[in-house]
Amino acid sequence: MRVTLEYGKTGLAVELPADRVVRTLGYRNAPPLADPAAELDRKLRSPTGTPPLSELARGRGSACVVISDITRPVPNRLILPAILSTLEVAGIPRSQITILVATGLHRPNEGAELVEMVGAEIVERYRIENHHGTRLDEHAHLGSSPRGVPIWIDSRYLAADLKITTGLIEPHLMAGFSGGRKLVCPGLAALETVKVWHGPDFLEHPRADCGILEGNPVHEENTWIARRAGCDFIVNAVIDTERRSLAIVAGDMEQAFLEGVDFCRGVVVDTVPEPVDVVVTSSAGYPLDATFYQAVKGLTGALPIVKQGGTIILAASLSEGIGSPQFQRLFDENASLDVFVERILGKDYFVMDQWQLEELAKVCRKAQVRIVSDGLPAETLDRLFVRSAPTVEVAVAESLAEHGPKATIAVIPKGPYVLAQVA
Repeated sequence: MRVTLEYGKTGLAVELPADRVVRTLGYRNAPPLADPAAELDRKLRSPTGTPPLSELARGRGSACVVISDITRPVPNRLILPAILSTLEVAGIPRSQITILVATGLHRPNEGAELVEMVGAEIVERYRIENHHGTRLDEHAHLGSSPRGVPIWIDSRYLAADLKITTGLIEPHLMAGFSGGRKLVCPGLAALETVKVWHGPDFLEHPRADCGILEGNPVHEENTWIARRAGCDFIVNAVIDTERRSLAIVAGDMEQAFLEGVDFCRGVVVDTVPEPVDVVVTSSAGYPLDATFYQAVKGLTGALPIVKQGGTIILAASLSEGIGSPQFQRLFDENASLDVFVERILGKDYFVMDQWQLEELAKVCRKAQVRIVSDGLPAETLDRLFVRSAPTVEVAVAESLAEHGPKATIAVIPKGPYVLAQVA
């Protein structure tokens, strides 16, 4: 059988043995919004849990509109013009509106990337700035959270009279779902905040997992932090496999977010009757599969449906390589994942971006990992605590030979955007 995996900007067609594939998991049928602009306008006028955005903006002297970085395919060209025009009509001068890119600890987005993200017209007409998570002097200290996380948030956001965040609601490997509060923490948080909130005390918790909000300390803590920092209004979208808007929510940071999560669950959950020996998956294509750091999300998304000792085969373009210099350093400093985990649990070792390697360690405790990519050579992949494969077909054939004549396969073409579960 022929399946096209999300891969880079083009996709990757692969041939799989039909007699071994028990299920191809994907989004449930949901019609895209017939008129997304009209739906957005309706939500801005009649939001969930807040007055209309035009009322919130009236009398405010300045506004900060927060957007996701390039790793999230948010429909900014739909969302931003409506928000910005509403703010200006309400009396906030364009010169007092800042669009702030919530990079978290990712690299800045500039030049052609900004045009790709928001469109040339907005780049030309509005001030767009990047958050810099490693520059502590660009943040203000707001005390500590209930679990002892030091709260450092971008000063430009805190100084704005009106605080608005935008984003996507989709499954997230640690926080349950993206969107809502995540634009503030980690999006606008300093390293000093993220390294504790993303530390082992949080990530090793059994409920710090994909699709889980209740009892998830990662979700609970960054919700508290975002409320402490303040957020007047959110606009979040749920998109389909073709990145068309399925739903738009707006209003209160928590109420609108939970409304979006409920809708998202109904679309992204898909199941297999029982765990399988082999999962063939992706990291949802560009922009999420541009680095190995981000591609780990495709591996964690397959964990719920793979057998203990099974194999996850991930196809990712890795067009930008491994990830940050700090993330790359982790592979040089640690001889194995066991050594790395022992170090971070000892609390005396910290390297920025270590949380993603901690997630990879969770994967490798359960399954073998094979990576197919044209972005990194095999010898590089093989030192990342995974095994390379020249093609998906070769990886599948070798895995089936290893797991035996009754081995089963599940396929997740869209990777972590699907919430895979055992029925």
